[in-house]
Amino acid sequence: MAAIYSLYIINKSGGLIFYKDYGSKGRMDTNDSLRVASLWHSMHAISQQLSPTTGCSGIELLEADTFDLHCFQSLTGTKFFVVCEPGTQHMEALLKVVYELYTDYVLKNPFYEMEMPIRCELFDINLTQAVQKDRVALLGR
Repeated sequence: MAAIYSLYIINKSGGLIFYKDYGSKGRMDTNDSLRVASLWHSMHAISQQLSPTTGCSGIELLEADTFDLHCFQSLTGTKFFVVCEPGTQHMEALLKVVYELYTDYVLKNPFYEMEMPIRCELFDINLTQAVQKDRVALLGR
């Protein structure tokens, strides 16, 4: 059973620019993935404003009975979040690797337009390798 269900990348405006399903039990169609991304962006923004802690950067971990949602927000406001099995460890490290891949293969791509959906083959290939490496590491623990 895969530890990682899906990966999302949301631009600073809340638009879904990348979605990848890694074999979750209930596959989502395009509209559902757009709704999840939009809902997460809104919840994240509201949590920043309602937090009693000054300088709060929003929700980083949402734990539910059937899944965990880990989020990393870059300095530019782009959000990377992964939905995984409950209790899965080291997702923050994986999200930082995804961010590095994003900066290396998407942002440095001269054909990529900012805030638009990601269509970059090198990013896809390296992302698949990173997720597979992480799965192997999780199975070895």
